[in-house]
Amino acid sequence: MKLNLSLLVGTLIISFATGTALGAEADKAKKQAEIRKATQASLDRFYKARPELKSQVDKSPGYAVFTSFGISFIVGGASGHGLASNRKTGGNTYMNMAQASAGVQVSAAQTETLIVFKSPQALAQFVDKGWEFGGGGAVEAGAGGKTVGAPGAGGENVIADALYYTLTKNGIQAGGALAGTKFWTDKDLN
Repeated sequence: MKLNLSLLVGTLIISFATGTALGAEADKAKKQAEIRKATQASLDRFYKARPELKSQVDKSPGYAVFTSFGISFIVGGASGHGLASNRKTGGNTYMNMAQASAGVQVSAAQTETLIVFKSPQALAQFVDKGWEFGGGGAVEAGAGGKTVGAPGAGGENVIADALYYTLTKNGIQAGGALAGTKFWTDKDLN
């Protein structure tokens, strides 16, 4: 009887560990699929808002797309997930982002970010080491994928051998602030 009990306990432990591993893999695959779907939806909104972006992305060595949500009243923050895509290899890297800000700013918004890399080295550095940079502020309001901002601003910035675009999906942002944004590889999803 003692041997059978040990065998039963061992079998239960192995079954639990296997089930947990399979559940974690299914959860990982589900999160990856959600990010890929959100990435494509964001790209579609960027292309609709600025059709010339499609040819920029198509000609680039790679791009990254992030969706984030944040709240700010004088100080604030945002976080999100995204995908960096190497157009030459077809490889994707799942990534995270976080932003902190301080200044005369009020916002509660879901923002989409598109980064179009100008060189394979810039893409590789972004994926391998992540990025950290600061920025300014803008006045924008968006709903249903439409963004309204300062005329001619277009949400475009040039940074570290890349073009950086933002689109306010839903919410409002107003004011000016010092902001820092960090991007890094999601070790759990890669």
